[in-house]
Amino acid sequence: MRQLYHLAIDPACRKARIMLAEKGLEFELRAEKIWERRDSFLRLNPAGEVPILIDEDNTVVAGGQVIAEYLEEAYPEAPLMPGSVVDRAEIRRLVSWFDEKFHREVTANLVDEKILKRFLRLGEPNVSAIRAGLQNIHFHLEYLVWLADRRRWLAGADFSLADIAAAAQLSAVDYLGDVPWDEHRGAKDWYARVKSRPAMRPILADYMSGIRPPAHYADLDF
Repeated sequence: MRQLYHLAIDPACRKARIMLAEKGLEFELRAEKIWERRDSFLRLNPAGEVPILIDEDNTVVAGGQVIAEYLEEAYPEAPLMPGSVVDRAEIRRLVSWFDEKFHREVTANLVDEKILKRFLRLGEPNVSAIRAGLQNIHFHLEYLVWLADRRRWLAGADFSLADIAAAAQLSAVDYLGDVPWDEHRGAKDWYARVKSRPAMRPILADYMSGIRPPAHYADLDF
């Protein structure tokens, strides 16, 4: 059985989990407390970061986007980067947008400050960073609305890794109740469609000890 070492609230881990489920690949989840820096874990990935995938043949793949590219190449059935070379370039552009820009401007300022800092014992949350994240998310949601108004899914006609990358980031922020869905109806409608996919059910069932998500978090109809 393949295994995925993960941290539940981490968007890169969520992206890997959703992708594995969309491809119909069975796997076991192994929660990893990365702050403990276990020797056996560091032997898998000296960077000490999740996600890490151990495939059925014991191939070890580390890193969110590396795992995504590996799964797409190793398991081409149910493709999540479909279409022409131009279509795939657009998917990659949007994956980069959410994995890097959204994460830097929103997720890191909210999830990292409010949750990960506590586990990593990095001090009190930075109020200025939280304020910036709450402001920045509006710009990103407006861009998501712009995309959703013009395409069936974010990168085009088909559900793709672009939608998974966006949902991974937004679901982590939504666990805190920090996504202003009602101010960005097009984004809310798109996310409702993503939430209804079976691959999202385990994500919506996540629970962080001592931190309860808002009531709408797992509600498919908000």
